[in-house]
Parts: sequence; C-alpha cells; structure tokens
Amino acid sequence: MTATATHERPKFKGWVNQNRMDRVKTGMTQASYNIDIRQPRTLVWLAVFLIAVIGTGALIGTQTAPGAWYAGLEKPPFNPPNWVFGPVWFILYVMIAIAGWRTFIAAPASVAMALWAGQMVLNWVWSPAFFAAENLWLAMIIIVPMLAAILAFIVNVWPRDRVSAVLFVPYAAWVSFATVLNLSLLVLNT
Repeated sequence: MTATATHERPKFKGWVNQNRMDRVKTGMTQASYNIDIRQPRTLVWLAVFLIAVIGTGALIGTQTAPGAWYAGLEKPPFNPPNWVFGPVWFILYVMIAIAGWRTFIAAPASVAMALWAGQMVLNWVWSPAFFAAENLWLAMIIIVPMLAAILAFIVNVWPRDRVSAVLFVPYAAWVSFATVLNLSLLVLNT
C-alpha cells in the first residue's frame, strides 16, 4: 500500500479513536474501546447518561421507598439494613451509566446497546413492582430477565470492551443477591 492510499481512506467522524475503527475493519479487536474524551460531544453524552441513569434511579427510589408493607415482611437473616441500598445503588448507577455511555459512543445501534437499554428498563420497573405494587411475584418475574440481560451484556461486550464488562460485574453480583433475596421473601411470605 502506498503512502497516498493510506491517506485516502475515509475519515471516521464518530467519537471512537480512528485506530480502533481500523482494527475493527481489519478484524483485529482489542480489549477496550479507545473513546476520545477530548471531544465535547463525548463528554456531553457522558453527562446525559449519568443524569438519566442516576436521576431516574433516584426518582424511582424516593417514590418507592420501603414502607410499612416491607417492614412487616418476614425477612431472611441475610437481608441487609435499609440504609445499605441507597449508597450501593448510587455506585452501581454510576457504573451502569458509564458502561452504557461507552457502548453508545462505540456502537449505538448494537445488540450490546439493546441489552443495556433492556436491563435498564427492567431495573427501573422492579422497584415500583416490588415496593409500590407490593407484588413479590411480579418483582420476581422482572428481576430474572433483568439478571439475564445483565449477564448477556457482559458476555456480549467482553471481547470488545472489557471496561464496560467489568463495570457490570458488581451489578451482576448485586442483582444476583437481590434475586435470591426476592425469592427468599417470596418463599417466607406466601
């Protein structure tokens, strides 16, 4: 290939480093996207993801806070105190938002982005189903596919973006625990 041919390749106008796009075109991949955070648009999208995920989660959390119904449930011995949930979810929502942002910047119309969006919707409807509707069965029906979508996201992005996959590992662990907790509450209270 001549020096002239090298300069004639089309320029990528997205937010992912050109070298990354070259490796994708040639079939060479790496363990993480090279996202150019010097692009103002990239940082704007990061802010959008952080605000949307944390803001929506906080709004839902404050509107569906555990009340008398939850306090009256028989709980397993491993049930954490209520104060644990807020800080844990804040940290997880930051990590979820960053993983979603990275996926959106690199591949907005991808299976990974669909999995991210799907698990996010399920995440946001679980609290209203559990705390507002006071329906342990409905919450269980929601949390199982949510966990499946989280695990599928990790598997899907692992070859291309280990950062996003690793950001989802604590989330998968917490939702696995929440699934066991939800099932325990269901068994103890039916």
